[in-house]
Amino acid sequence: MPKAYVFTRDGGPETEALVDLDRPRPGPGQILIAVRAAGVNPVDWKLREGFRRPGDAPRVHPVVFGSEAAGVVEETGEDVTGFAVGDEVFGNTVTGGCAQYALLRADVTAHKPAEVSFTEAAALPVAAATAHDGLRQLDLPEGATVLITGAGGGVGSAAVQLARTAGLRVLGVASAGKKGFVESLGAVHVPSGPGWTERARAAAPDGVDAVFDLVGGDVLTEAAGLLTDRSKLITAGAAAQDVEKLGGHRLVRTRTRAVLDEVARLVVRGDLDPHVTRTFPLERADEALRAVEDGHSQGKIVIEVSG
Repeated sequence: MPKAYVFTRDGGPETEALVDLDRPRPGPGQILIAVRAAGVNPVDWKLREGFRRPGDAPRVHPVVFGSEAAGVVEETGEDVTGFAVGDEVFGNTVTGGCAQYALLRADVTAHKPAEVSFTEAAALPVAAATAHDGLRQLDLPEGATVLITGAGGGVGSAAVQLARTAGLRVLGVASAGKKGFVESLGAVHVPSGPGWTERARAAAPDGVDAVFDLVGGDVLTEAAGLLTDRSKLITAGAAAQDVEKLGGHRLVRTRTRAVLDEVARLVVRGDLDPHVTRTFPLERADEALRAVEDGHSQGKIVIEVSG
Protein backbone atom coordinates (compact mmCIF):
# COMPACT_ATOMS: atom_id res chain seq x y z
CA MET A 1 0.00 0.00 0.00
CA PRO A 2 1.11 3.61 -0.49
CA LYS A 3 3.09 5.21 2.32
CA ALA A 4 2.28 8.50 4.06
CA TYR A 5 3.79 10.42 6.98
CA VAL A 6 1.04 11.34 9.44
CA PHE A 7 0.20 12.45 12.94
CA THR A 8 -2.23 10.13 14.68
CA ARG A 9 -3.53 12.66 17.23
CA ASP A 10 -2.85 16.25 18.22
CA GLY A 11 0.37 16.58 20.20
CA GLY A 12 4.13 16.41 19.86
CA PRO A 13 6.56 14.41 17.70
CA GLU A 14 5.51 11.22 19.51
CA THR A 15 2.25 11.33 17.50
CA GLU A 16 4.04 11.00 14.14
CA ALA A 17 4.29 7.81 12.11
CA LEU A 18 5.01 6.48 8.62
CA VAL A 19 1.94 4.41 7.76
CA ASP A 20 0.19 2.63 4.91
CA LEU A 21 -2.82 4.55 3.58
CA ASP A 22 -5.23 3.87 0.77
CA ARG A 23 -4.61 5.85 -2.39
CA PRO A 24 -6.99 8.85 -2.25
CA ARG A 25 -9.65 9.42 -4.91
CA PRO A 26 -10.10 12.88 -6.40
CA GLY A 27 -13.42 14.60 -5.85
CA PRO A 28 -14.82 17.51 -7.87
CA GLY A 29 -12.19 20.17 -8.49
CA GLN A 30 -9.35 17.92 -7.29
CA ILE A 31 -6.30 16.32 -8.88
CA LEU A 32 -4.56 13.14 -7.72
CA ILE A 33 -0.78 13.18 -8.14
CA ALA A 34 2.01 10.72 -7.63
CA VAL A 35 4.14 12.87 -5.35
CA ARG A 36 7.75 13.51 -6.26
CA ALA A 37 8.49 16.18 -3.63
CA ALA A 38 6.75 17.94 -0.73
CA GLY A 39 7.75 21.14 1.01
CA VAL A 40 8.07 21.30 4.80
CA ASN A 41 6.85 24.40 6.64
CA PRO A 42 6.38 25.59 10.24
CA VAL A 43 2.62 25.25 9.82
CA ASP A 44 3.10 21.47 9.61
CA TRP A 45 4.14 21.05 13.23
CA LYS A 46 1.72 23.79 14.34
CA LEU A 47 -1.16 21.82 12.84
CA ARG A 48 0.10 18.69 14.60
CA GLU A 49 0.01 20.60 17.89
CA GLY A 50 -3.63 21.54 17.36
CA PHE A 51 -3.59 24.77 15.33
CA ARG A 52 -6.67 25.22 13.15
CA ARG A 53 -6.95 27.46 10.11
CA PRO A 54 -10.15 29.53 9.89
CA GLY A 55 -12.83 27.48 8.18
CA ASP A 56 -11.08 24.14 8.68
CA ALA A 57 -13.38 21.12 8.73
CA PRO A 58 -13.39 18.92 11.85
CA ARG A 59 -10.14 16.97 11.97
CA VAL A 60 -10.13 13.22 11.33
CA HIS A 61 -6.92 11.40 12.26
CA PRO A 62 -4.58 10.24 10.94
CA VAL A 63 -3.65 13.51 9.18
CA VAL A 64 -0.98 13.53 6.48
CA PHE A 65 1.67 16.24 6.82
CA GLY A 66 2.41 18.72 4.06
CA SER A 67 0.66 21.76 2.54
CA GLU A 68 2.53 21.87 -0.79
CA ALA A 69 3.65 19.22 -3.25
CA ALA A 70 4.84 18.58 -6.78
CA GLY A 71 4.35 15.46 -8.85
CA VAL A 72 2.72 13.76 -11.83
CA VAL A 73 -1.02 13.75 -12.48
CA GLU A 74 -2.54 10.30 -11.98
CA GLU A 75 -6.26 11.13 -12.11
CA THR A 76 -8.55 14.16 -12.23
CA GLY A 77 -11.90 14.71 -10.58
CA GLU A 78 -15.10 16.14 -12.01
CA ASP A 79 -15.06 19.71 -13.31
CA VAL A 80 -11.26 19.74 -13.70
CA THR A 81 -10.03 21.13 -17.00
CA GLY A 82 -6.58 21.94 -18.32
CA PHE A 83 -4.85 18.95 -16.70
CA ALA A 84 -4.25 15.47 -18.05
CA VAL A 85 -2.75 12.24 -16.76
CA GLY A 86 1.04 12.49 -16.99
CA ASP A 87 1.24 16.28 -16.56
CA GLU A 88 3.95 17.52 -14.20
CA VAL A 89 2.36 19.91 -11.71
CA PHE A 90 2.75 21.60 -8.33
CA GLY A 91 0.30 23.15 -5.93
CA ASN A 92 -1.47 23.31 -2.58
CA THR A 93 -2.69 20.04 -1.10
CA VAL A 94 -6.08 18.81 0.01
CA THR A 95 -4.60 15.70 1.57
CA GLY A 96 -1.03 16.17 2.80
CA GLY A 97 1.90 16.07 0.43
CA CYS A 98 4.20 13.93 2.58
CA ALA A 99 2.97 10.77 0.92
CA GLN A 100 3.33 8.75 -2.24
CA TYR A 101 -0.04 10.05 -3.46
CA ALA A 102 -1.78 13.33 -2.67
CA LEU A 103 -4.79 15.35 -3.73
CA LEU A 104 -4.30 18.91 -4.95
CA ARG A 105 -6.86 21.66 -5.41
CA ALA A 106 -7.09 22.21 -9.15
CA ASP A 107 -7.61 25.96 -8.71
CA VAL A 108 -4.31 26.21 -6.81
CA THR A 109 -2.32 23.87 -9.04
CA ALA A 110 -0.05 24.91 -11.91
CA HIS A 111 1.94 23.15 -14.59
CA LYS A 112 5.60 22.77 -13.64
CA PRO A 113 7.97 24.35 -16.15
CA ALA A 114 10.52 21.89 -17.51
CA GLU A 115 13.32 24.15 -16.25
CA VAL A 116 12.11 23.80 -12.64
CA SER A 117 12.78 20.54 -10.77
CA PHE A 118 10.12 18.79 -8.72
CA THR A 119 12.14 19.64 -5.61
CA GLU A 120 12.21 23.34 -6.46
CA ALA A 121 8.53 23.37 -7.45
CA ALA A 122 7.49 21.81 -4.13
CA ALA A 123 9.03 24.81 -2.36
CA LEU A 124 6.88 27.38 -4.16
CA PRO A 125 3.15 27.08 -3.23
CA VAL A 126 3.59 28.07 0.44
CA ALA A 127 6.87 29.95 0.86
CA ALA A 128 7.30 31.76 -2.45
CA ALA A 129 3.59 32.42 -2.93
CA THR A 130 3.30 33.82 0.61
CA ALA A 131 6.23 36.14 -0.07
CA HIS A 132 4.64 37.23 -3.35
CA ASP A 133 1.28 37.94 -1.69
CA GLY A 134 2.86 39.88 1.18
CA LEU A 135 4.87 42.20 -1.04
CA ARG A 136 1.87 42.84 -3.27
CA GLN A 137 -0.16 43.71 -0.16
CA LEU A 138 2.49 46.20 0.99
CA ASP A 139 2.52 47.77 -2.50
CA LEU A 140 5.76 49.71 -1.99
CA PRO A 141 7.29 52.06 -4.56
CA GLU A 142 10.69 51.34 -6.03
CA GLY A 143 13.45 52.55 -3.70
CA ALA A 144 11.45 52.06 -0.48
CA THR A 145 12.98 50.23 2.48
CA VAL A 146 11.30 47.09 3.80
CA LEU A 147 12.38 45.19 6.91
CA ILE A 148 11.77 41.43 6.82
CA THR A 149 11.93 39.41 10.04
CA GLY A 150 12.79 35.74 9.75
CA ALA A 151 14.70 36.59 6.58
CA GLY A 152 16.75 33.38 6.59
CA GLY A 153 13.82 30.96 6.41
CA GLY A 154 11.79 29.66 3.48
CA VAL A 155 9.32 32.54 3.20
CA GLY A 156 11.86 35.11 4.29
CA SER A 157 14.50 34.18 1.75
CA ALA A 158 11.88 34.29 -1.02
CA ALA A 159 10.58 37.64 0.21
CA VAL A 160 14.07 39.16 0.21
CA GLN A 161 14.64 38.07 -3.39
CA LEU A 162 11.26 39.27 -4.63
CA ALA A 163 11.68 42.59 -2.84
CA ARG A 164 15.09 43.13 -4.40
CA THR A 165 13.67 42.25 -7.84
CA ALA A 166 11.01 44.93 -7.25
CA GLY A 167 13.73 47.53 -6.59
CA LEU A 168 13.32 47.71 -2.82
CA ARG A 169 16.05 48.12 -0.22
CA VAL A 170 15.82 45.24 2.24
CA LEU A 171 16.84 44.84 5.86
CA GLY A 172 16.83 41.15 6.73
CA VAL A 173 16.53 40.21 10.40
CA ALA A 174 18.04 36.78 11.09
CA SER A 175 20.44 35.04 13.43
CA ALA A 176 24.14 35.84 13.25
CA GLY A 177 24.79 32.42 11.74
CA LYS A 178 22.67 33.31 8.70
CA LYS A 179 24.50 36.58 7.96
CA GLY A 180 26.27 35.30 4.85
CA PHE A 181 23.10 33.70 3.50
CA VAL A 182 20.94 36.80 4.02
CA GLU A 183 23.56 39.07 2.47
CA SER A 184 23.90 36.73 -0.53
CA LEU A 185 20.20 37.33 -1.20
CA GLY A 186 20.80 41.07 -1.46
CA ALA A 187 19.66 42.23 1.98
CA VAL A 188 21.41 44.21 4.68
CA HIS A 189 21.70 41.72 7.54
CA VAL A 190 20.37 42.80 10.94
CA PRO A 191 21.35 40.30 13.67
CA SER A 192 18.34 39.11 15.66
CA GLY A 193 18.28 39.00 19.44
CA PRO A 194 18.20 41.65 22.16
CA GLY A 195 18.80 45.14 20.78
CA TRP A 196 17.95 44.23 17.20
CA THR A 197 15.75 47.30 16.66
CA GLU A 198 18.67 49.61 17.52
CA ARG A 199 20.77 47.76 14.96
CA ALA A 200 17.97 48.16 12.42
CA ARG A 201 17.80 51.91 13.04
CA ALA A 202 21.55 52.16 12.57
CA ALA A 203 21.30 50.24 9.28
CA ALA A 204 18.47 52.48 8.05
CA PRO A 205 19.05 55.97 9.49
CA ASP A 206 16.35 57.43 7.21
CA GLY A 207 13.79 55.00 8.59
CA VAL A 208 11.90 51.91 7.49
CA ASP A 209 8.90 52.22 5.15
CA ALA A 210 7.37 48.80 5.82
CA VAL A 211 7.75 45.66 7.92
CA PHE A 212 7.04 42.15 6.62
CA ASP A 213 6.97 40.00 9.78
CA LEU A 214 7.40 36.23 9.72
CA VAL A 215 8.12 35.68 13.41
CA GLY A 216 5.36 37.21 15.54
CA GLY A 217 5.45 37.61 19.32
CA ASP A 218 7.76 40.20 20.82
CA VAL A 219 9.58 40.60 17.50
CA LEU A 220 6.37 41.82 15.87
CA THR A 221 5.70 44.27 18.68
CA GLU A 222 9.25 45.61 18.55
CA ALA A 223 9.14 45.88 14.76
CA ALA A 224 6.00 48.02 14.92
CA GLY A 225 8.00 50.65 16.80
CA LEU A 226 10.17 51.17 13.71
CA LEU A 227 7.26 52.44 11.63
CA THR A 228 5.58 55.81 11.37
CA ASP A 229 2.81 54.38 9.19
CA ARG A 230 1.55 51.23 10.92
CA SER A 231 -0.63 50.34 7.92
CA LYS A 232 2.63 49.14 6.35
CA LEU A 233 3.04 46.46 9.03
CA ILE A 234 1.97 42.97 7.91
CA THR A 235 2.56 39.60 9.52
CA ALA A 236 2.37 35.95 8.58
CA GLY A 237 3.78 35.03 11.98
CA ALA A 238 0.99 36.17 14.29
CA ALA A 239 -2.79 36.09 14.57
CA ALA A 240 -4.87 38.91 13.10
CA GLN A 241 -5.91 40.25 16.52
CA ASP A 242 -2.28 40.55 17.61
CA VAL A 243 -1.17 42.64 14.66
CA GLU A 244 -4.37 44.70 14.50
CA LYS A 245 -3.73 45.88 18.08
CA LEU A 246 -0.51 47.37 16.75
CA GLY A 247 -2.24 49.06 13.81
CA GLY A 248 -1.10 46.53 11.22
CA HIS A 249 -2.64 43.71 9.23
CA ARG A 250 -2.49 39.97 8.82
CA LEU A 251 -1.03 38.91 5.47
CA VAL A 252 -3.82 37.99 3.05
CA ARG A 253 -3.12 34.91 0.92
CA THR A 254 -4.38 34.93 -2.67
CA ARG A 255 -4.00 31.19 -3.39
CA THR A 256 -4.54 31.19 -7.15
CA ARG A 257 -3.01 29.37 -10.09
CA ALA A 258 -1.91 32.72 -11.49
CA VAL A 259 0.34 33.34 -8.47
CA LEU A 260 1.93 29.90 -8.83
CA ASP A 261 2.53 30.53 -12.53
CA GLU A 262 4.16 33.85 -11.69
CA VAL A 263 6.55 32.54 -9.04
CA ALA A 264 7.51 29.66 -11.35
CA ARG A 265 8.29 32.17 -14.11
CA LEU A 266 10.50 34.06 -11.68
CA VAL A 267 12.44 30.85 -10.98
CA VAL A 268 12.86 30.22 -14.71
CA ARG A 269 14.07 33.82 -15.24
CA GLY A 270 16.59 33.48 -12.43
CA ASP A 271 14.98 36.15 -10.24
CA LEU A 272 13.96 33.63 -7.56
CA ASP A 273 15.93 30.72 -6.16
CA PRO A 274 13.84 28.53 -3.80
CA HIS A 275 17.09 27.80 -1.92
CA VAL A 276 16.29 24.22 -1.00
CA THR A 277 19.15 23.67 1.43
CA ARG A 278 18.29 20.16 2.65
CA THR A 279 16.30 17.23 1.31
CA PHE A 280 15.13 14.04 3.01
CA PRO A 281 13.49 10.86 1.70
CA LEU A 282 9.94 10.12 2.85
CA GLU A 283 11.32 7.45 5.19
CA ARG A 284 13.16 10.21 7.08
CA ALA A 285 10.29 12.69 7.18
CA ASP A 286 10.65 12.90 10.96
CA GLU A 287 14.12 14.42 10.53
CA ALA A 288 12.78 16.96 8.05
CA LEU A 289 10.05 18.01 10.49
CA ARG A 290 12.53 18.35 13.35
CA ALA A 291 14.86 20.45 11.19
CA VAL A 292 12.04 22.97 10.64
CA GLU A 293 10.55 22.71 14.12
CA ASP A 294 13.81 23.63 15.87
CA GLY A 295 13.55 27.07 14.24
CA HIS A 296 17.10 27.21 12.89
CA SER A 297 16.65 25.91 9.36
CA GLN A 298 18.01 27.99 6.51
CA GLY A 299 16.08 28.35 3.26
CA LYS A 300 13.68 25.52 2.40
CA ILE A 301 13.58 21.87 3.44
CA VAL A 302 11.92 19.41 1.07
CA ILE A 303 10.95 15.74 1.30
CA GLU A 304 11.65 13.82 -1.90
CA VAL A 305 9.49 10.83 -2.80
CA SER A 306 10.82 8.14 -5.09
CA GLY A 307 8.73 7.32 -8.14
